[in-house]
Amino acid sequence: MVDHNLEEAKWYVIHTYSGYENKVKATLERLVENRGIQDYIQEVSVPVEEQIEIKDGKKKTIQRKIYPGYALVKMILTDEIWYIVRNTRGVTGFVGPTSSKPTPLTDEELMIMGLESNWEPVVDYGIGDSVKVINGPLESFIGTVEEINLDKKKVRVLVSMFGRETPVELELTQILRI
Repeated sequence: MVDHNLEEAKWYVIHTYSGYENKVKATLERLVENRGIQDYIQEVSVPVEEQIEIKDGKKKTIQRKIYPGYALVKMILTDEIWYIVRNTRGVTGFVGPTSSKPTPLTDEELMIMGLESNWEPVVDYGIGDSVKVINGPLESFIGTVEEINLDKKKVRVLVSMFGRETPVELELTQILRI
């Protein structure tokens, strides 16, 4: 492989056949190992979240795919790497304007997806400002900013619930100033 002065790897999204996400991950990891291309394909991820399922009166914790039909690949995009990933069994293409021109995830998207990122959010609200929750279980609730923690990318908002002010911790990306 040609060394392209190994620029920084970026996260890309690949589309897979439904139910093939983990097979694609395993196949790509095996290819990386066999071909010695760890510098180019650095990580393959199928994000999951734990959910509690109750079946036959029994509680069971299950892993549910957050993005069914997709896998994330941290890689340095070269023509050869694109070809290897694109032609992996179970992969239907890259996410981007065209499958041949994949677009890496932005730092903001990485942050929202819980992947590492250097994204510094632009916070256009301050303590005491009224804000609206734009996603999550408290979507459309209105509250007042009580504390902003830029290091953790969290904000504490006082929301009126059941007739009283309740502090809730949210991601910076979950609220908008009103």
